Amino acid sequence: MSRKALVAQAKGWGMGLVLVAWGDITVASSTVYRVVDEHGNVTFSDTPSEGGEALELAPLPGLPSEYAKAPEAPPAAPGQPFMPYDRFQIRSPSAGAEVGAATPVMLSIVPRLRDDHRVQLRVNGELSQSALHSDVFWLANLPAGRHRLQAELLDSQGRRQHRTTAVTIVVAE
Repeated sequence: MSRKALVAQAKGWGMGLVLVAWGDITVASSTVYRVVDEHGNVTFSDTPSEGGEALELAPLPGLPSEYAKAPEAPPAAPGQPFMPYDRFQIRSPSAGAEVGAATPVMLSIVPRLRDDHRVQLRVNGELSQSALHSDVFWLANLPAGRHRLQAELLDSQGRRQHRTTAVTIVVAE
């Protein structure tokens, strides 16, 4: 995973959710710079900015991805017509699960996700991160309470083709 710009706009603690898609990769600790503008908006970046505060981030735990396994069949070529998936669901956490403030979200996608398809995750109806080619997402800093998770499958044009059944989880206090 490259260290391209990690930028998160935060206003108050309402945007305190940080979501990092995680495949079969390990990231060493890295430096991120925190800048607060004249309007109180906080920006995080991997490049130093004027007046930015350097923060050292610890590595996130890695999770195995279904994509780390050898493919059973060659993936479909980009641009082919959309082919439905037999299974597209949130595998973990299960509905009603009580989780900590940081938890992985793992999807079950059968057949395996095509190279030109992406998945995005919504938390409480809000898009948490841009679409990625991954079946594992990492949620962090979720406030205590109930949260509704739903994954969306996007085709090669970025159009939503599938949506999982919503899964409600409870973050312990």
